[in-house]
Amino acid sequence: MSQLRKQGLTRRALLSRAVAAGALAVAGPGFIAAPDAAWAVEVTAISEHQMATLLQMARDIYPHDRVGDRYYAVAVKSYDVTDQKQMVADGIAALDAAAREAGFDTYLAAGWEDERVAILRRIEDTPFFQTVRGGLVTGLYNQKEVWPIFGYEGESFSHGGYIARGFDDIDWL
Repeated sequence: MSQLRKQGLTRRALLSRAVAAGALAVAGPGFIAAPDAAWAVEVTAISEHQMATLLQMARDIYPHDRVGDRYYAVAVKSYDVTDQKQMVADGIAALDAAAREAGFDTYLAAGWEDERVAILRRIEDTPFFQTVRGGLVTGLYNQKEVWPIFGYEGESFSHGGYIARGFDDIDWL
């Protein structure tokens, strides 16, 4: 925080500028702010670059335009632990190396989704990719706040089952 104040910039000002710029902002050690300023994530075991890369990777593996970055951040936050640190460091290094082979400085430097997906395809058989992809299935889709975006109303057992809750309400069959 003192580094920001020396520059005459508070976290609040930084977040408001991030909104205007529409970009993910790294604001000093261990702090990443969202483009919409609705959330921020603090990293402790991995670097800001690694967290930002995991976040973009998650978006590219399971792309949903209507799902906000904060939900993806929650899904990948589980990799910000000491016992995952080396796996993440090695995986991001391999991902960035694949990006360099494709002509980019880093994975994040690839501007288009198609370019990033092509880079991901180069590492899709690695344990790192498979671990992240597998973890996203539950990390992203088990968040109750995400369910309404997909039209999922949650479990139905406590409400008498699906038969009485729209099981047969499709009109296109």
